[in-house]
Amino acid sequence: MSVYQAIILGVVQGLTEFFPVSSSGHLILVPWLFHWTFFLNHPALNKTFDVALHVGTFVGAAAYFRSDIARYLRSWVSSIRSRAVSTTDERLAWLLILASVPGALAGALGEDVVEKHLGHPWLIGLWLAVFGILLLVVDRRSRREREVTDLRTADAVWMGLAQAVALSPGVSRSGVTITAARARGLTREAAVRFSFLMSLPIIGGAGIYKGLKLLKNGLPPGSATPFAWGMLASAVTGFLAVSATIRFVKRRPMDAFVVYRVAAALAIFGFIWSGFRPAGG
Repeated sequence: MSVYQAIILGVVQGLTEFFPVSSSGHLILVPWLFHWTFFLNHPALNKTFDVALHVGTFVGAAAYFRSDIARYLRSWVSSIRSRAVSTTDERLAWLLILASVPGALAGALGEDVVEKHLGHPWLIGLWLAVFGILLLVVDRRSRREREVTDLRTADAVWMGLAQAVALSPGVSRSGVTITAARARGLTREAAVRFSFLMSLPIIGGAGIYKGLKLLKNGLPPGSATPFAWGMLASAVTGFLAVSATIRFVKRRPMDAFVVYRVAAALAIFGFIWSGFRPAGG
């Protein structure tokens, strides 16, 4: 693995984790498209590097939402101490936890299925198109009247189940949870903000759990520098992507992301049908 490859993948991870275009899909597609044999021939190391990039993204997003995280943590602790849910922040803190449960369970139970059966480029292309069009339809038809403070238990469960679906590369965690939130009548900004916040426990928890395994086994020789640069790139671009997306949806619909998803899907199928790249990676 070279430093420039690590930086490119770090930038890709940081941007696509929060742009609704699927980070897991892009981390598979980029080495596949450019035929980076190191990543294609070392799946175990590739998986380890993926964990490192997600940790970097978590750091970037947590830095952006640092005040929100601190406020909800204080409210959660206060709620536990009083054994009651008395304020809006306390309710939202519990809803963020509730929304994370389906995705966490799906990730723990379905990790092997994803690695063995759901990472094929043709399937990623299919999900990019299908869930992109679904995002467009729902975004256009949403009532756009509810804010984050209007969220209820049913909303958190609905978005949590949607996040579990995003286990398959190409679906996009942010894309499908924003779609679910819009279907429940949240404004674009509210949908994006809660989607990003509810992803942090999943990203952070998975990063810590897998990172402990990584520390136990140690990094492969010579990989420390690329890992460090990749994590830095994913942290910086993750921070910028969160900020850019929230600003973007205040003024514009999701059309640009949908156009990109469909164009990327067509390009993937074009590469496959032309024989330029294999369908299975």
